[in-house]
Amino acid sequence: IRKDLPQQCPRCQVTYCSAECRQAALEQYHQVLCLGPSRDDPTHPLNKLQEAWRNMHYPPETSSIMLMARMVATIKQAKDKEWWIKAFSQFCSKTANEEEEIVHKLLGDKFQGQLELLRLLFTEALYDEHLSRWFTPEGFRSLFALVGTNGQGIGTSSLSQWVHACDALDLPMLQREELDAFIDQLYKDIEKESGEFLNCEGSGLYVLQSCCNHSCIPNAETSFPENNFLLHLTALEDIEAGEEICISYLESGGEGDRASHSRNKILRENYLFTCSCPKCLAQADDADVTSDEEEEGEGETDDAELEDEMTDV
Repeated sequence: IRKDLPQQCPRCQVTYCSAECRQAALEQYHQVLCLGPSRDDPTHPLNKLQEAWRNMHYPPETSSIMLMARMVATIKQAKDKEWWIKAFSQFCSKTANEEEEIVHKLLGDKFQGQLELLRLLFTEALYDEHLSRWFTPEGFRSLFALVGTNGQGIGTSSLSQWVHACDALDLPMLQREELDAFIDQLYKDIEKESGEFLNCEGSGLYVLQSCCNHSCIPNAETSFPENNFLLHLTALEDIEAGEEICISYLESGGEGDRASHSRNKILRENYLFTCSCPKCLAQADDADVTSDEEEEGEGETDDAELEDEMTDV
């Protein structure tokens, strides 16, 4: 809207939302990642890395390989490298077996070969002696799992904001049903044209937000009301001193409203745990079927394995 605000890097023409944002990026990581006149050169190591990632995983912003690149670039540029290494070490770490499960989920059945290709390209583009362990097979898998587990989708979609504003309207029941039906159809039409619409422009790492555990009845939620990368963690109810702050790792209005078995199937596949929140404990005796199976009915069988559901991790 404000055409006077966006600023480009004079060397590589990457666009930032303001002069302040461009300067902050230059001081933190962009000197390492700036492609200069090689921005459109497909043989440049960073371009090769990004192209390989796009060919392996869709949508490319999910668990972005460039988020890992920024982590390395930030440390390479930093005067106090140990401070940043310690900051990144605060994020949840997994055992080797759990890391492999996460990477397998993100890259699919060919993950071992794909992961090694990514590691070689990542090393060619960004190797740094201070971070040599991140470039080993084990270290790279660990870094990949860190981003896959802790990465927060950043959504500033104008359509999403409009839908939230519609949800807040006090409408007669008939008008509410008509508006909801229109919104549902709108998302279906978008999906036909461009694939699943995720209301997500990228992913980021937030140290404090990543400390929040999951609950199917969360007492807080994350949002981006200022239409930038600034994350807001907002209480949904009164939270007592000493009480744990929990968010939902599931999409509200969709995955979060599914049957207990469905919710835990998604949580096990993407986050490697079974939920024991009060809602799941209360539904512990429910039938061990997914919401999809419930809709199919007891008399129907399907030998084909249900397609895995991916969340934006």
